Amino acid sequence: MGSLPTRLLFPGGGGRGRLLVEANFRRYMRHWLLLVTGFAEPLLFLLSIGIGLGGLIGGIKVGGETIAYAAFVAPGLLATSAMNGAMIDSVFNVYFKLNITHSYNAILATPLSTVDVALGEIGWAVVRGTLYSSMFIAVMVALGDVRSWMVIACLPACMLLSGSLAAIGMAATTFMRTWQDFDLVTLVQMPMFLFAGVFFPVSAYPPWLHLIVVATPLYQGVALCRGLSLGHLEVSMLANIAYLVVLGAIGLRITTRRLARLLAP
Repeated sequence: MGSLPTRLLFPGGGGRGRLLVEANFRRYMRHWLLLVTGFAEPLLFLLSIGIGLGGLIGGIKVGGETIAYAAFVAPGLLATSAMNGAMIDSVFNVYFKLNITHSYNAILATPLSTVDVALGEIGWAVVRGTLYSSMFIAVMVALGDVRSWMVIACLPACMLLSGSLAAIGMAATTFMRTWQDFDLVTLVQMPMFLFAGVFFPVSAYPPWLHLIVVATPLYQGVALCRGLSLGHLEVSMLANIAYLVVLGAIGLRITTRRLARLLAP
């Protein structure tokens, strides 16, 4: 009998990658305070900017209606929370196991394959992102920053975002050789956080910057979560979903190929 997150990710017990998910889950349950780190940052942003700055800004127009600024920012920070959960484990955790402890060499001495390793680590990143997202949705509801019951669909949207970013993050980590390479992750992650429409509509950007922003994965998650939280269903959401699915598939493909090359006996 596996843990609940394991059974949800691998229904029917299929896939040996579930063993890595369960191992990570048990490890973090002994150090549960570590799970709070990625959730606390967007929560503090919501309380400080969404409430404090929102009192100065007032309402903001979205889809032809005026909503409170906190209700606009909250879904964007929800997507950011899912991103944090995915990136922390798919980058830092994987780098440590791959280059410091060389845990994967021992794991591959068992019946597990590089595909199992990739699916297991990405699966755990999805679990962590889901934990952050579910807690954040509860806070949004408690603060009254939700405009529609469809906010419950934000959870699977965040799971998709976490999986996609985890796959790409893990793929990028396989190319890292030193701790200094983490600066490159920050160089990508921070601009996405600031410009992906979390704090203001991307329509405010000049055309050239608008095109760059809408091509980022975080923007896809922000657009999905904001539309669902506000009850604005649009056909463009299908494109957001397709983008994340394709990006995740590409990341998984690169990750498995790179692991097979790096960990070849």
